[in-house]
Amino acid sequence: MPFMFLLTEAPAAAEEALSPASSIIGLILYLAFFGGAIYFIAFRPQKKREKKLQEMVNKLIVGDKVTTIGGITGKVVNIKDDEITIETSIEKSKIQFKKWAVRDVDKPVES
Repeated sequence: MPFMFLLTEAPAAAEEALSPASSIIGLILYLAFFGGAIYFIAFRPQKKREKKLQEMVNKLIVGDKVTTIGGITGKVVNIKDDEITIETSIEKSKIQFKKWAVRDVDKPVES
């Protein structure tokens, strides 16, 4: 019989030890931990990529080879405010784009 007494009293004692305030604090810490983990896994690397791309676009000069988000490649022939003009293909077709449409910049190798 003493064994049964221990089994029935142990859960009741554990419930009394945890107050509602401590369980709320535990929940807040749990959510804060996972929120921080998601920030460092998902959002922070994206911000770094966006910052790197913005710096790359701001350093564009005439003669750079670019690829747009639509997959068009060409050489920059004119830069005006937030627009660039690129020259594509052998026929030297000129197309204007907004700077935000640039996905990749290849700087020409200077010798």
